Amino acid sequence: MTLPDPGENGGAAAAVEAGVVRAVGSIGLATLTSRILGFVRDVVVARAFGAGPLTDAFFVAFRIPNLFRRLLAEGALSTAFIPVFTDYLATRPRAEFNRMLRAVAGGLLLTLCAVSAVGALLAPWLVAVMAPGFSAVPEQLRLATTLTRLMFPYLIFVGLAALAMGVLNAHRRFFTSALGPAALNVGMIAAVLLLASRLPVPVLALAVGVLVGGLGQFAIQLPEVRAAGAPLRPSAEFSHPALGRIARLLGPTVFGLAAVQLNVFVNTLLASLLPGGSISFLYYADRVVEFPLGVFGIAVASASLPVMAEQAARRDLRGLGETVNFALRLSCFVAVPASAGLWLLREPITRVLFERGRFGAEETQATAWALGFYALGLTAFAAVRIAAQAFYALGDTRTPVKAGIAAVGLNVAVALALMGPLRHGGLALAASVSAAANLAVLLWLLRQRLGVLGGRRMLWSLGRVALATAVMAAWCGLLLWTWPPAATRALEAAWLIAAIGGAVGAYAAASLALRSEEGPALLALGRRFPRKLPSGAGD
Repeated sequence: MTLPDPGENGGAAAAVEAGVVRAVGSIGLATLTSRILGFVRDVVVARAFGAGPLTDAFFVAFRIPNLFRRLLAEGALSTAFIPVFTDYLATRPRAEFNRMLRAVAGGLLLTLCAVSAVGALLAPWLVAVMAPGFSAVPEQLRLATTLTRLMFPYLIFVGLAALAMGVLNAHRRFFTSALGPAALNVGMIAAVLLLASRLPVPVLALAVGVLVGGLGQFAIQLPEVRAAGAPLRPSAEFSHPALGRIARLLGPTVFGLAAVQLNVFVNTLLASLLPGGSISFLYYADRVVEFPLGVFGIAVASASLPVMAEQAARRDLRGLGETVNFALRLSCFVAVPASAGLWLLREPITRVLFERGRFGAEETQATAWALGFYALGLTAFAAVRIAAQAFYALGDTRTPVKAGIAAVGLNVAVALALMGPLRHGGLALAASVSAAANLAVLLWLLRQRLGVLGGRRMLWSLGRVALATAVMAAWCGLLLWTWPPAATRALEAAWLIAAIGGAVGAYAAASLALRSEEGPALLALGRRFPRKLPSGAGD
């Protein structure tokens, strides 16, 4: 028996990490573009409609098809597609992969059309369940129902976009698929600017923008899908074995993601019982937290899944554990300081981003209140996704479901206890507490499965991150003594840019002084890494 060369193993592990970092760079850049457009969208919406009954009705209506989108489209389907697509690409002839893909496209299109039609029919009941407080205002209930019906076909477009994303990610092509959501933001911005003033009910323009944007999410990926030689023409081969395999992965994955989305549902339901605007305050705060979460946290999870799926297929549990360890350390390296920064700068950030038009000082205070509590859970929100992906790569979709259900129960209990004294801020804090508990359970169970997760290395990394974050927090605390710097919004924006830029510089300098391992990995984003991992990577 020949013993493995440690140097070779080290090189293979470095290649895996390099591949993950390069993918994170592609996904992060595309997601950054989408998030910037998303903030422009939110600024445009806030300026046009403010935060009140109209926006509450839209956000509830959009959350319903968006919930199904996350369960049946981008979230669960992507998680179910990638292991199957990767396996077919690695072990089957190309013709068999193409045949499988056409069968999946046919089954998916039929399912999405059926769900969309049923959802539109059930819209009044869905809105009543999602926002029971609307029953006291019949006009708001009718508006939310109309908006829900208009936007349900969005699920069809975004489901097809998820199929294209699964194909591209299986081919290790990440940029275009991550850029797809930017089309949604462009559609909504254009609808508000060009259509809202022409409609008797201006907020209906947002529903039209959602549909146009959903179609754009699919269309923007088609050229690269064709370049990859992957046909998306649907066939009626509903007996293809890949459909059953995807369905077996999809079921538990849907329930696992449903546990996460159930927290959103519970918070929306409870917020509808609080004073008007509470739903909108939570939405705008969540949008701010989603920026670092999407640009980096979810990017790390998305980039890691194909690698972890390949390692799991080879039964390389040691390599899988190392990938999980690296992904978690990389995620925490950004999420921890981002969490502290959002907490400290929550009011300036909210004011600069949203306070204009019908979004005034009171709305800023209320949104910043929720943002602070959401920021506390940013690290857990990012890490939960990575830990769950490891189980999905192993073919175990039940464990994340069980942990997620327990987390939902905790969220409900904490939300009910805190919504009285903390109002909508209590709902945000409940989501953060629930995510932290979910992460703790998943990591403990994952360690039982893999044997070793490199906990000591993670703790050393977190210690260095905490010290560097303290330096950054001191910088932010000193600058807050000068806020607000001026009466003009331009100077306030300049102050905020300087504050964030200085905070990033302080954190980077402190990390360099502490000899952080993750910093150099991120600096290596510009290097040329192999587009595909070596066949023995991780062995």
